[in-house]
Amino acid sequence: MKKTTCFVLLALAATFAQAADSRPKITGIDHVDFYTTAPEANKDFYTGTLGLDAAEPSEPGQTERFMIGTQWVGYSPAPAPKAKDRMDHVAFATDDCAALRTYLAEQGVAVPDSLTHWRDGSISLMVRDPEGHNIEFVQLHGRIQVSFPVPVSRHMIHVGFIVHDRKAEDHFYRDILGFHIYWHGGMQPDRTDWVAMQVPDGTDWVEYMLNVKPNADLHTTGVMNHVSLGVRDMKQAQSKLESHGWKAHGDEHAEMGRDGKWQLNLYDPDSTRIELMEFKPTQKPCCSEFQGPHPSEP
Repeated sequence: MKKTTCFVLLALAATFAQAADSRPKITGIDHVDFYTTAPEANKDFYTGTLGLDAAEPSEPGQTERFMIGTQWVGYSPAPAPKAKDRMDHVAFATDDCAALRTYLAEQGVAVPDSLTHWRDGSISLMVRDPEGHNIEFVQLHGRIQVSFPVPVSRHMIHVGFIVHDRKAEDHFYRDILGFHIYWHGGMQPDRTDWVAMQVPDGTDWVEYMLNVKPNADLHTTGVMNHVSLGVRDMKQAQSKLESHGWKAHGDEHAEMGRDGKWQLNLYDPDSTRIELMEFKPTQKPCCSEFQGPHPSEP
């Protein structure tokens, strides 16, 4: 029995290793798209408070787009103003969309019949993860980094969304796509509330937001479905925000995270959390050690 179990485990390991060899690179987050019910206030938040550059919309139905270095956050009108989920899709950068489409199909993932070709020469495909999140992969043709003179960040380092079935998500992100643990922790030492899964060929990560009730309200989903912008020094980042007219208040203030990194949570007009986070920890993290390289400013 032990020999049979060992053989099965070795066979599975060999299968995953072979899949990794044939999988195109996934290098980081390309963009995230949300819904908004207050576009003018949203634009003031991104260009005014965060100091980011507004760019022309690039996807169907999109009305706003804000650049973070070469990455971006986009917004479309909310199809249902009272809906509790404001996240539309998450996109990762890859070096070969066609090969990735073939690879995903071989792994049993439902893929579109063809790739999407964009005006800027980029190529993409959209799939769904096991929990129904829209996940896009983008092969860039070329994108110039643009920003206002004083942007609060030039690197979106992670995106978080609600996950109810970690096992199913791990099979998709870890086993098929090659993501790996960066850090995990929780509000209590013996409970895991957050799992950071780092892309296989870069430092950006997806954060599973676990232990969220199925009927969570808009405030809760806004906190959980979020993006994080990396900064080198939180005091300097806060000074930039203050120079743009922002003041610490309520839930918007700098604090030490459970991972040992300084963070500061801001919220767009629709309660979506835009988190600022230092690239590296300054204290020992709770719950687990880091198991991947830290991000940095490009």
